[in-house]
Amino acid sequence: MASKLDQLRAMTTVVADTGDLGAVARLKPADCTTNPTIVLKAIDNPEYTNIVEEALTWGRKRSGDAARVAAATADRLAVSVGVELLRLVPGFVSTEVDANLSFNIGALIARARQTIDAYKQRGVGPDRLLIKLASTWEGIRAAEILQSEGVKCNMTLLLNRAQGIASAEAGAFLISPYVGRIYDWHKKSGGKDFDAAEDPGVRSVRDIYGYYKSNGIETIVMGASFRNTGQIEALAGCDRLAITPALMDALASEGGELKRVLAPTAAEPRSLRTAEDGICHWFVSEDAVDIKHLDPAGPMDETTFRWIMNEDAMATEKLSEGIRELANDLKTLRRRTAERLL
Repeated sequence: MASKLDQLRAMTTVVADTGDLGAVARLKPADCTTNPTIVLKAIDNPEYTNIVEEALTWGRKRSGDAARVAAATADRLAVSVGVELLRLVPGFVSTEVDANLSFNIGALIARARQTIDAYKQRGVGPDRLLIKLASTWEGIRAAEILQSEGVKCNMTLLLNRAQGIASAEAGAFLISPYVGRIYDWHKKSGGKDFDAAEDPGVRSVRDIYGYYKSNGIETIVMGASFRNTGQIEALAGCDRLAITPALMDALASEGGELKRVLAPTAAEPRSLRTAEDGICHWFVSEDAVDIKHLDPAGPMDETTFRWIMNEDAMATEKLSEGIRELANDLKTLRRRTAERLL
């Protein structure tokens, strides 16, 4: 029998959550994803020595404020990492927009356009790119505008239904619901572990997937941030799954049957809203109080989105934590680049 990884590939598009060129070449994923954390690791990776030196040589020729030169050089390095990954995969590479811009619509759009132009200068068109934006209200609004311009967006740090439905209404190309971060929060909060069937992160992805498929939503669901192979197996059949090399290797070494869990045709009709007495209610979670929404026929508005996020401690805390981590890694990347430019 084929390995579980090969069986997974037959029902789900496998994406590599890494910048390790050797692992990507060996495991042959369809797509890759990058972020400041991955690019930061590239600085010390022998595989990227020539790429890092090219970016530093470019930076040393720039003039002006040292901090701006370091930031521009780090940006060039991030694009170079993406270009190298694209040489190894047939599909997309996701490139993160600066996390410290996550609450500024205009800045997110401008930065995304700069990233697309930087890839174009390296011979890579927007048809191979996904622009990663944190799933804040502002990030979702930026995605709505970028998508209208033909830019495909990957909504990352997505942790609950409100983010999922708002991203779909904005026309996002793809969402990345984070299984592991949800699991981590509930494990710490509840003081207990979960098997795959009860895992809150797994259940969140299944819920959003079911809503999308039962309502004909074309936005791609890509589960991400996995802690173990059990979480991956519990989402077999999801549109895409972003998996680290270590977990892909674990799946490749495992035999036995991998059963399909998710399928578009098997999705049960469901809604995140129901109408009662002419008022629409949004379901936040199975045990939460419904949130009244004053416009049953319209899309989720900012007030409703922010209130649902406020009521969801896990999503609020993990979204903020994720943005801080990415922003800190970007700051570290720029600092280390500045040191290497001297």
